[in-house]
Amino acid sequence: MSERVVAPRNRGFLFFDSHPAGCARVVEDMWRATPPPVADLREAGADRPVALVIGSSAGYGLAATVAGLAHAGVRGIGVSFEKAPDRRTGTAGWYRTAATAALADRHGHDFVFLNGDAFGDAMKDTVAQLVTDRFGGKIDYLVYSVAAPRRTDPDTGEKYASVLKPIGRAHRTKSLVFDGDGRPEVTTVETAPAEGDDIRQTVGVMGGADWRRWVERLAGRGLLAEGFTTAALSYIGSPLTAALYRQGTIGAAKADLEATARELTDYLKAHGGRAVTSVNGAAVTQSSTAIPGVALYLGLLRRELGDGLVPPIVQLTALWDQLTGVAPLDLDEEGRVRLDTWELDPAVQAAVGERWGGADTGSLGELADLDWFRTQVEQLYGFAVPGVDYSAPVETDVPWPAAT
Repeated sequence: MSERVVAPRNRGFLFFDSHPAGCARVVEDMWRATPPPVADLREAGADRPVALVIGSSAGYGLAATVAGLAHAGVRGIGVSFEKAPDRRTGTAGWYRTAATAALADRHGHDFVFLNGDAFGDAMKDTVAQLVTDRFGGKIDYLVYSVAAPRRTDPDTGEKYASVLKPIGRAHRTKSLVFDGDGRPEVTTVETAPAEGDDIRQTVGVMGGADWRRWVERLAGRGLLAEGFTTAALSYIGSPLTAALYRQGTIGAAKADLEATARELTDYLKAHGGRAVTSVNGAAVTQSSTAIPGVALYLGLLRRELGDGLVPPIVQLTALWDQLTGVAPLDLDEEGRVRLDTWELDPAVQAAVGERWGGADTGSLGELADLDWFRTQVEQLYGFAVPGVDYSAPVETDVPWPAAT
């Protein structure tokens, strides 16, 4: 037992500890916000579809897991890479996974969570064996949601490192920061352009290579069900952030992901299946807050849309409806599922662009919803969650959910 009071300590948007009870409450709130399933899941029993979610502990991957369980009624496996409690708390994803597992068990879902390197073949083989031994030897859906700084190619041993840089020339952008006293400021950040093999390195981590390897590895073991469908979660974003994101090194990786979807669809025709990318709308995540300009953009977008900003759990519920056939698969001309139309509506982008043009330190309070943004960042680590007593000691030595 290791109970203690966990207080928020941070540098900028990075927090050094996570609050177990707060993380659990975040997951519980997501589960409660998920629309109920369209059918009685108890009748389906062992016939429920089998799903694999790669990157199941954070951001849109967590939303995919919770929506898959609470709405689509899947059983299956979630894979993530989280740090266990030690001298400091575990990572937020560790505690969110424990909470998701508890909810899945409480609601009668057979779902196993694995902790380890999703890029490695050892994890792929572990998952394949689990599908064989526990889930009838067939998998129906694979959702891929991985954001990582590094990847090692299992075939060559080459180590790739992703970078966040514009392509062609340096880029200057407004950015939101909080000073040492927590006061918001608008600063200007300049990012040097990609050089050398920066683009290749970033595509090697964040492109479609690992997604393809997962699908081909499972297919090689004969584990893909007829009609197998896989979706990789992606983002396009606003023209305000495009130079550093969609038109930068990360954008090159996203383009590779989309090309991989087309290649995998051809590959999966033998199984009557297909692969798609799902373009999600903006959200505050641990990954997005690291991108210069995105924090400011999110605060401005929230002030413009208010509750019209669609949370990840609602978006991923819509994606599951499309993947499972409850709703038609709604694809754009590039073959992508678009869950971001509310964000990229021209009128919305024009209004946010006006706010962006006038945004400085003095006008932030009027133009951006800073309280919302700050709360969203804190909640990534389990803080500022309504209903949690942060003055009370909490058990931090929470075990990883056993695969019983």
